[in-house]
Amino acid sequence: MATTTDRLIRLVRNEQTTLALLSVLVGLGAAIGCVAFRYLIAGTQLVTWGAATERLASHVADMPWWLILLIPTAGGFVVGLLRRYVAADQRFHGVADVVEATALRGGRITLRDGLVGAAGAALSLGVGGSAGREGPVVHLGAMMASFLSRKFGLRRSAMLTLLGCGVASAVATSFNAPIAGVFFALEVVVGHYGLTAFAPVVLASVVGTIVTRIHYGDFPAFIMTEHVIVSYWEIPAFALLGVLSAVAAWIFMRSIFVVQDAVADWRIPVIVAPATGGLVVGLIAIFLPEILGVGYEATDLALHGSLAFSILLALVLAKTMATAITIGSGFGGGVFSPSLFVGAMLGGAYGLIATSVMPEMASPHTAYAIVGMAAVAGAVLGAPISTILIVFELTANFGLTIAVMIGAALASLITNHVAGRSFFHWSLARRGIDLSGGHERHLLRSQTVTSIMSSYYATLNRDDDFEAVRKGLQDNPVGDFVVVGEDDALVGVVTMEDLKPCLLGQDNPDHHDVAGNLARPVGHALLPQDNLATALLAMEVCDDDFIPVVESLENPRIRGVVTHRALILAHNKALTEAAAQNG
Repeated sequence: MATTTDRLIRLVRNEQTTLALLSVLVGLGAAIGCVAFRYLIAGTQLVTWGAATERLASHVADMPWWLILLIPTAGGFVVGLLRRYVAADQRFHGVADVVEATALRGGRITLRDGLVGAAGAALSLGVGGSAGREGPVVHLGAMMASFLSRKFGLRRSAMLTLLGCGVASAVATSFNAPIAGVFFALEVVVGHYGLTAFAPVVLASVVGTIVTRIHYGDFPAFIMTEHVIVSYWEIPAFALLGVLSAVAAWIFMRSIFVVQDAVADWRIPVIVAPATGGLVVGLIAIFLPEILGVGYEATDLALHGSLAFSILLALVLAKTMATAITIGSGFGGGVFSPSLFVGAMLGGAYGLIATSVMPEMASPHTAYAIVGMAAVAGAVLGAPISTILIVFELTANFGLTIAVMIGAALASLITNHVAGRSFFHWSLARRGIDLSGGHERHLLRSQTVTSIMSSYYATLNRDDDFEAVRKGLQDNPVGDFVVVGEDDALVGVVTMEDLKPCLLGQDNPDHHDVAGNLARPVGHALLPQDNLATALLAMEVCDDDFIPVVESLENPRIRGVVTHRALILAHNKALTEAAAQNG
């Protein structure tokens, strides 16, 4: 009979227990990293702008115009130097890279990418770059989780769960929003709501929330009066705002890629591009300083109805342009805060029009600003559930539940149909990375064909005669051969079906190049870097039981073969692992 000590030992050795303990550690580390990141932004602001404040626009409004131009430009030059000489691939990593690491790289994120990305984003935001601070801290939290996972030798599924813990803590710390932190991690990064991941992610999010409340207090980011829907006749108006938010979200995302393409097409050097972008952002800020930095000050003003209609519309356009130039030119930073900003301005402007049509049955126009925030941000992030929760926790307004859900759902649905799931997936697609499909498809994409490739295969030389072929059949009665030429270059394949006419005497076997004549070209040869999802698609259009793997398209030297059986086993393993993670 097992003693209490035995039960405790089994509990400690249980992977779920280990994961729960590590989730607390990751949550604490990610939260401290997020707080340090905010201090780093504040320190940069103090050095460059002379004040460490969330209300940067009010401070900048009293500064001379040439200084507003100089600071983002000079800061952009330093950012360019950091990208050119320190960043691993001359860019700062963010949420899209976390999504890619989760789907394709087993959750592996390097310390260098995480630390350099955080430093670059803090510098970018500190000098006035028009971007968000949430994306960089999400990447920072994920990096910490990935580092600990490797140190403790966790299995892939456990590593991905711990990655979600780092992300949940980062979001919870950034927004003082524990519920949203959990759902953002599960919705955007982990990709499922399985019970095995849920508990550790909740623990990490709670730890992150405790840390942020110790440092900043327990109050929402935007303090405002409670709103309720005055009349359900407003529902069509909220739905139309969701449609307009989808348009705004698409323009917002597309603008960033347009600037990125322009920088690439014009071949602007990595060092110069951010400085050029900083100059343009500075020009905009001379007239509208609200676009600088994270922009929470202006968002707060919109939520309180303190901005005129013309200013609201101007800020929608200016913030979209400034964020596109900031991120597109190479500054670090995320897209969440800017999308909240754009949504609040759009919703506020729309609300002024909507409430003037039927004032007796309309909610305050600031209610539309809240709906616009959730709708635009949800469409950009491709995470309507977590965005709805974030907006609720940011504003402490739950009376607009139906309106926020309608606006966010419609905006996300339309954007998903037109542009894809999210800004992050669109970014990855532009790099040639396809993350469509189920969870098991992601698992297959994370493994290359070399993981199941066999180096044991029968070969024939292209100039082998009939006797050589017959001898080969004695050693390989199945009759599947890879035909090679000089330097083991792939010529084609021969199967028993190809050999039957020759063996039965229907074809003349007297010539000396039987193998070469019978060899069929391989239309779908695989490369070592191809993933298992690619191999599975190739096998679907292949009539043979195996596919050769060659060195490269330029050097078709045979490396091995991938068999139909090995692919089926790998697919079944992926299905089993996906089911385990979802459960």
